[in-house]
Amino acid sequence: MNRIILLLIFTLISNFLLTAQNKKAFPKLVVGIVVDQMRFDYLYRFNPLYGENGFKKLMKDGSNFTFAHFNYIPTYTGPGHASIYTGTTPYYHGIISNSWFDKKTKKTIYCTSDKNYKTIGADNDNGEMSPKQLLSTTITDQLKMATNNKGKVISVSIKDRAAILPGGHRPDGAYWYDSKSGNFITSSFYMNDLPNWVKEFNSKKLPDKYMSTQWDLSYPLEKYWLNFPDERNFEEDLFLEKRTSFPHTFKFIPEKEKKELLKSTPYGNELLYNLAVSALTNENLGKDEITDFLAISFSSTDYIGHNYGPNSVEIEDTYVKLDLLVAKLINELNKNIGEGNYILFLTADHGVAENPEYLWEHNIKGNWINFKMISDSLYEYSEKNYGANVIEKVSNKQIFLKYDLIKSLKLDLSNVRKSFSEYLINAFPFIAQTTTRDNLTQFVASRSSSNLILNGFSPLRSGDVVLELQPGYIPGSSKDRYVTHGSSYPYDTHVPLLFYGWNIPSQTINTPVYTIDIAATISDLLQITEPSGNMGIPLISHIK
Repeated sequence: MNRIILLLIFTLISNFLLTAQNKKAFPKLVVGIVVDQMRFDYLYRFNPLYGENGFKKLMKDGSNFTFAHFNYIPTYTGPGHASIYTGTTPYYHGIISNSWFDKKTKKTIYCTSDKNYKTIGADNDNGEMSPKQLLSTTITDQLKMATNNKGKVISVSIKDRAAILPGGHRPDGAYWYDSKSGNFITSSFYMNDLPNWVKEFNSKKLPDKYMSTQWDLSYPLEKYWLNFPDERNFEEDLFLEKRTSFPHTFKFIPEKEKKELLKSTPYGNELLYNLAVSALTNENLGKDEITDFLAISFSSTDYIGHNYGPNSVEIEDTYVKLDLLVAKLINELNKNIGEGNYILFLTADHGVAENPEYLWEHNIKGNWINFKMISDSLYEYSEKNYGANVIEKVSNKQIFLKYDLIKSLKLDLSNVRKSFSEYLINAFPFIAQTTTRDNLTQFVASRSSSNLILNGFSPLRSGDVVLELQPGYIPGSSKDRYVTHGSSYPYDTHVPLLFYGWNIPSQTINTPVYTIDIAATISDLLQITEPSGNMGIPLISHIK
């Protein structure tokens, strides 16, 4: 009897040790997925049309944080990607918008533009880019340093900034779509020639294949009843069809414009998916014991969302099709890396507001705000009060002042800022709040701060007065009928946050968390130092 008990104990110990040996000390690969403009509610609103192996699988078998928000403004693509991968806000990483007014050069600069480098993969200037404006390290930077550059980092997107910022300062490759050539390109900042696998991918001319087909619904139209009617007068007629209802075809689009329009269809996501899978196999990601990183940012969701809005059949079908791509990607990862050998996270860089005309249908206030009207009014106010235009620029809901002129007029700079701040609040009822540089510089941004303007403020790059619009009011005009994002309100800040795979428990958590916690979570799981500007905290409890 004792021998049997001893044998059982020996067997249990052996099995335990074998399991411990087989369990990897670290994941072979981290896959970061950012879905541009994906609101949190899309996980649930469109859920009935999702399959079982895409979004639903991540939600059921992974960690689903249902109350994840951005904790700063403006909620745009550049700051969003930078914040996810640096674990901090614009206050520290410096990407205060997609573009901003540079106080030194007196010019507007793009967040990843860099004329010191040239395009690799096409004969145009769309590759004159680098991450030089990014002031913090990223989780991908930290992985490179922690592995002595042996962990590979590849970043891909349709948008340049969505490939460049996640890749950090020394990736093995960052590639984005060039709508002039239809190729994926890069910058000489990274390399002097495209790898053969990217050249071969470009040679397939997949954009031409997609442009010869039409965008059809994945299911019969009646399945999309949640977003009826399909034909809405505030949707953009992107395909020049004199209607906005399905199906959509490229046949009315001038040939030279088709590659640009491709970005605004689900085919843009499919094109990027194919590039990501090609990177996975050709770069041999996850094939050794050193963790690699694949950053994927799906951009077409943003282009489609801007033109059709969050309450459209087009956006719902886009996510139905993206769900299939996510399922296919999981299958490819399981096949190439092995189930349980990788971590995948999925989030968004921002959400999006409802179309004002849609709000009107529900008796909710909202409108487009023409910022030229605000600028002209401010210039007039300045001339009236100071006898001169002391405003250098109105940009990104900020006022930049002419310091030298204010000094020469012997005006008190703080009083001038306060005067413009008070004028905006009193003159425009659709402005919810204003604040000045003097107020903001009294404090320091932090994870726990409820001041989203402060967290998005850069002492180095931001202006003198900052404003925020009322809920439902967005920059633009009714003529364009565009919907957009950028505000501090939940429709812009509340996004999905899903972790799945290696050491990730199955759980649904509604505790408030922030997207800046992603980098800290991945750092903690990999047991590496978090990014230099990190504010976030780890969200996944684990035992090594």
